[in-house]
Amino acid sequence: MHKVEAQRQFDQDGFVIVQSVLSYAECDGLLSKLTSRASKRNHAGIRNLMSNSAVAAIASDERLVGIVKNISGRQSIAYKATLFKKSGKANWLVAWHQDTALPIEKFSDQNGWSSASVKDGVVFAHAPRMALTQIVALRIQLDASTSRNGPLRVIPGSHQKRLTDEADFEVWTKKSSVDCLVGKGGVIAMSPLLLHASSKCISDEPRRVLHIEYAPSFDIDDGVRLAVA
Repeated sequence: MHKVEAQRQFDQDGFVIVQSVLSYAECDGLLSKLTSRASKRNHAGIRNLMSNSAVAAIASDERLVGIVKNISGRQSIAYKATLFKKSGKANWLVAWHQDTALPIEKFSDQNGWSSASVKDGVVFAHAPRMALTQIVALRIQLDASTSRNGPLRVIPGSHQKRLTDEADFEVWTKKSSVDCLVGKGGVIAMSPLLLHASSKCISDEPRRVLHIEYAPSFDIDDGVRLAVA
């Protein structure tokens, strides 16, 4: 996708789909290095994967970094990676939500940052819109995402505002949604503020996704520095 088109679509809809970014062999290689580790911890996946050498390598791959740059217009760095692993045996429903929590080195209750908590040894805090608009998340489809294996659903345009009350959510969740059907090796680039959800699988087809988040700098706000997770 051309840079101008990618920027326009991302600004308008809050997401962009790029098919066939990684090869099948690259996806299978990542899965072989990640799924055995994930199965020991959590059937649904695993957090804090930036310490994994295979994940760190793919996160800095010029194809992925290029997608982020085409969308944001600037060079960015990966700071967080998570494997999501959904199948008929590890199956769950995800309600409509925005991703507003970011990993930080230490919590400071200022400039709209709030509700700090610790997940797997990393401090997360809910971020203000100013910080969240700097983030681009890439969801690498390690399996094909189909209508039967609980694909990501999004509401285009919902990233324009950080939703803070039930009335806002009710208005937006009544709007039309899109199922993101993406081939193996494809990538969904999305704003963390994009309202998204997913249904349960209705088949045994796995849907494994490597979710990587990028920011222009670790210093995301005055006195707030992102943690690597």
